[in-house]
Amino acid sequence: MVRASAPVKWALRLLAVGYVFLLVAWPVALVVRHTFEDGITTLRETVTDESVQGALLLTGEVALWAVVINLVFGVGMSLLLVRFEFPGKRLLSALVDLPMSVSPVVVGLALLLVYNGRTGWFGPTLESNGLQVIFDSPGMIMATCFVALPLVIREVVPVLHEIGDDQEQAARSLGADALQTFRRITLPSIKWAVVYGVVLSLARSLGEFGAVKIVSGNFTGQTQTATLVVEQKYQNFEQSSAYATSFLLAFVSVLCIVVVSLLRPKESH
Repeated sequence: MVRASAPVKWALRLLAVGYVFLLVAWPVALVVRHTFEDGITTLRETVTDESVQGALLLTGEVALWAVVINLVFGVGMSLLLVRFEFPGKRLLSALVDLPMSVSPVVVGLALLLVYNGRTGWFGPTLESNGLQVIFDSPGMIMATCFVALPLVIREVVPVLHEIGDDQEQAARSLGADALQTFRRITLPSIKWAVVYGVVLSLARSLGEFGAVKIVSGNFTGQTQTATLVVEQKYQNFEQSSAYATSFLLAFVSVLCIVVVSLLRPKESH
């Protein structure tokens, strides 16, 4: 183990704190300051704005569906990656991390090419059967699911590795079926990893911009999410409203993370 001198330790600490301050704390603090420059007037006017209300509701709906889908498939894929051996396992594990390395704009464009109602591979067939994907909620949910996909999996997989499968094998040897084993043995062991993954997925879903902008069409009052409202307000020189909407999104995300961190048992960290 390399032992650093006291001045080096302090320098490293100051460097880390300064990095986080300049990259995160300062910009967020500026958003908060501009939001409350005139008290709560701007925030109240923003919350009562019908376009903002509709965008917030749509954002919540899209984020909720994306979180539920990623929860189900995230836990399932985690179990698949940890508990089973199969051809292509390493490839699947690599693909799980793809959303972290691919630009969301590229994701939106790919969905547009596949599900566009005029020229997409599946779009014309789906629309002829009454299902519109692009420029509607399904496409927005798919885009959000993609960008938030790794968050549940990368929280659950390390915990599954840590707990092993001894208790699960014992339960099966005593006659428990797969569902009973998962409900009584596996799920209680990974519940906090699942909860934290869900919260991170929710925070990521609420703040998605690039992919959603491509597939939504950004139609005011129809497919415009809160992040798109922020862009529109800022470009229309309504900066105060843009700051207030940004603050609401950041506040919800940070609040979820703080609450889970406070409730999470210390021994599970």
